[in-house]
Amino acid sequence: MLTEQEKLDSLTRLGIELSQINDLDILMERVLTRARQFANADAGSIYIRQEDWLNFSYTQNDTLQKKLPRNEKLIYSTFKIPIDTKSIAGYVAATGRTLNIRDVYRLEATLPYRFSKRFDETAGYKTQSVLTIPLENSNRNILGILQIINTQDDEGRITEFSHRDELMMHHFASVAAVALERAQMTRALILRMIRMAEMRDPRETGPHVNRVAGFAVEIYEQWALRHHIDHKVIDKSRDVLRMAAMLHDVGKVATSDLILKKPARLNADEYEDMKQHTIQGARLFEQQQSDFDEAAGIVALNHHERWDGKGYPGHVDFRTGLAIKGYTLPDGSVRGKQGNEIPLFGRIVALADVFDALSTKRTYKEAWDESDIREQIEKNAGTHFDPELVEIFFSRYEMLRSIQKRYTEEAC
Repeated sequence: MLTEQEKLDSLTRLGIELSQINDLDILMERVLTRARQFANADAGSIYIRQEDWLNFSYTQNDTLQKKLPRNEKLIYSTFKIPIDTKSIAGYVAATGRTLNIRDVYRLEATLPYRFSKRFDETAGYKTQSVLTIPLENSNRNILGILQIINTQDDEGRITEFSHRDELMMHHFASVAAVALERAQMTRALILRMIRMAEMRDPRETGPHVNRVAGFAVEIYEQWALRHHIDHKVIDKSRDVLRMAAMLHDVGKVATSDLILKKPARLNADEYEDMKQHTIQGARLFEQQQSDFDEAAGIVALNHHERWDGKGYPGHVDFRTGLAIKGYTLPDGSVRGKQGNEIPLFGRIVALADVFDALSTKRTYKEAWDESDIREQIEKNAGTHFDPELVEIFFSRYEMLRSIQKRYTEEAC
């Protein structure tokens, strides 16, 4: 529980901290964590506005989290609610007014909004005090809703949010909204690049790249915890990896439509041309000005490498497309990267990308059965995929499936 001085000190650093996070999903996780720390709240959620709806996208709950094994995460269903006065979050979004409710189970019958008991009944949780605050930009447009739940006193008893809590969280929300708007602009720019690639290759959709990015971050985080990576490094890497993974196939903008949209199997020459999208993607990030540029270049170049060395493009200088000296085979061809020669981010996205391709319906194929997907991934451990990452993949399978449900074609 933070002291009043610690809260003030944290508020002064909040803008700097949030400005260092670029990815929207990673940012919202941090915003919710910090908001709960400020108010000593047991739980909380963030709803992101999408036209006339609020998407329930980010949630945390310490009480339920403590019931899980170490490093496990709660899996929540995603849903959306209309922006109207019938729900607490909808009311705040519709009116722009903050609601500080002492006990949601004792709302006056004359109020227009009601508390939905669905989550409490499903999860075995008891919501009591709730503070719901609009996230507004400088033009007073509602970007989303921040909701924190069950503030606790020094002895861990649930109590009501104080007027001072409310004032401090208003300041917090104003800082968070600036960061949110910036992160949404960054996400929009990335998705525009994806749509540009989608014009060339219909498989490169926003939901697809969001799923691949979500899978990649989940796998990386578990790998990093296994390897005792410092949490600050994990946080920074999650941020850049998520954005980089979204752009793994952006190099296809330089690939001919005759190849990308060919209705039949590619011949040998066409396949060689198609493989160049890895090099072209890396070239887009040649002028590296940030960690993101570096990560995006690594992912674009390496996400088709294989653990057994039979992937592509291999040990090439992406600037020239030629083999690096000392990395050619007797026939003069480029030697593929193998094992740990492949950068970690490339190995992770390779697995994430194939998993999504197998489990998603496309215009040219149906989604595979779940048992076939699991068998295929397991069979390719040690050949196509890093066997340690495959082990992590199966240990996080339910979480990966929940990410899939969040980024369906319909939801996005």
